[in-house]
Amino acid sequence: MREVIGWLLDSDPALRWQVERDLLGRPEGVWGATRALVGVEGFGARLRALQGDDGMWAGGAFFPAGFDGTEAGQPWTATTWSLTSLREWGLEASALAGTVELLAASCRWEYQDLPYWGGEVDCCINSWTLANGVWLGADVQGIAEWFVEHQLEDGGWNCEWVEGSTRSSFHSTLNSVKGLLLHEVATGGTAATRAARARGEEYLLERDLFRRLSTGEVVGEWALRFRSPFRWGYSVLNALDHFRAAGVTDPRMAEAVEIVRGARQEDGTWLQGGRHPGRVWFEIDVAEGEPSKWLTFYAMRVLKWWDR
Repeated sequence: MREVIGWLLDSDPALRWQVERDLLGRPEGVWGATRALVGVEGFGARLRALQGDDGMWAGGAFFPAGFDGTEAGQPWTATTWSLTSLREWGLEASALAGTVELLAASCRWEYQDLPYWGGEVDCCINSWTLANGVWLGADVQGIAEWFVEHQLEDGGWNCEWVEGSTRSSFHSTLNSVKGLLLHEVATGGTAATRAARARGEEYLLERDLFRRLSTGEVVGEWALRFRSPFRWGYSVLNALDHFRAAGVTDPRMAEAVEIVRGARQEDGTWLQGGRHPGRVWFEIDVAEGEPSKWLTFYAMRVLKWWDR
């Protein structure tokens, strides 16, 4: 255990401050000082430096300028992905002062040229925009209400609702409740948005976080495969970390917790299940099959929370 913690502490400030806070329980003065480094060194400083004068990254909202869909994988370089990374790494919003206004003036969604802070029709994109908006102080209340209006009958969401899908997706539902939680933490939410989040979480819980409701079979190998960064992808580890953040415990999570526990290697680490393919500014984690500091941190944090 001590060796693994030392290994985790030997990392970029974006990860190190979270290890200090969530695994070691160090005082805020300690982890806060490490968190302050995110904006001036390592991953955070590198990504901040890539922001354009127009407030965007790579000249686009969700896709980089000039993206024609022919390259392998989803590019992870545009504005939404860059903001999401900086937020998840713990960058203080003040470091991006003026970004809200710049994006309001110059950034439009690739879908129908819609204004950036108004969101679009994809619930995963809207979840990240909602989370990034409340972090930066943008007016994104309309996006929070959009989730209430577009929740499906079974309690979740599906980004393919535009194509007529009426059955929810594990991926879309988890991303949606994550965005709604961060909106709720920042603003208190409304009765309707709080109820929508609870319904979405129940959609996952009644499926034990990884089973089909109809047959009880595992919904897909992806649910048991841990990838870092999480990006849009669902896994029981990603889901459990959300429930930890939400302060929700339920016996229906127990089997998923044991799946996470069972993936721990003899040396106390968790292995990278494979990075999502696509263009990046720079890699922040190891290749498939190697011990991942990020996944080890997430798994240890989940197990600490559950076992406590």
